[in-house]
Amino acid sequence: MHEMSLAINIIDIACKEAHKNGAHKINSIEIKVGQLAGVLNNIAKSDTLAKDAELILNSISGKGHCHECNIIFDTDSFFSLCPKCESHMIEIVQGKDLKIESINVD
Repeated sequence: MHEMSLAINIIDIACKEAHKNGAHKINSIEIKVGQLAGVLNNIAKSDTLAKDAELILNSISGKGHCHECNIIFDTDSFFSLCPKCESHMIEIVQGKDLKIESINVD
C-alpha cells in the first residue's frame, strides 16, 4: 500500500474509534512501525479529530533470515545480502509491521 494511503488509513481508524467512544478530540496516536514499512513520519491530520494530536512512533528494527546459512540479522533494506555468507536468499522477518498501539482521546 502506498505511504499516503497508509497514513490516511491510520487517521481514519483513529477517528472512527474516537467517534465510537464519544470523544471530541484525539490527543495522541501511538503507532508501532517497522523500519521497512515505508510509512511517512508526518501524517496528514488536518480537519480531523486528530488535527492537534501528537504522533508517537515506536520503531521496530528490520531483521532478515538467510535461507542458506540460517542466521537472523539486522537490516535496514529489503535488498540486503547475508552478512555471513553473502547469499541473496533472504526473507524479511521483522520490520514491515504497522500497528496502532493506542489512541488517547478527550
